[in-house]
Amino acid sequence: MDINANVFSNEDITVTYEPRCCVNAGICAKQLSEVFRNSVIPWIDLDGAKTKTIINQIKKCPSGALKYYSNKKDVA
Repeated sequence: MDINANVFSNEDITVTYEPRCCVNAGICAKQLSEVFRNSVIPWIDLDGAKTKTIINQIKKCPSGALKYYSNKKDVA
């Protein structure tokens, strides 16, 4: 099993997923399956929703396995 962080980026944000931290609550996939996909590789598709929607979903991650960083220096 891969224990390294997985990194996914689009123009706006970079999302990291740390499998060793994940408690497999499934909140991400249940609530935003267009982005967090269980049976597709890569399992995170940042083109599946608007960046703000993805950020709001990442903030709901109970374990902190999902994190995001802005790719823009002057984001308001």
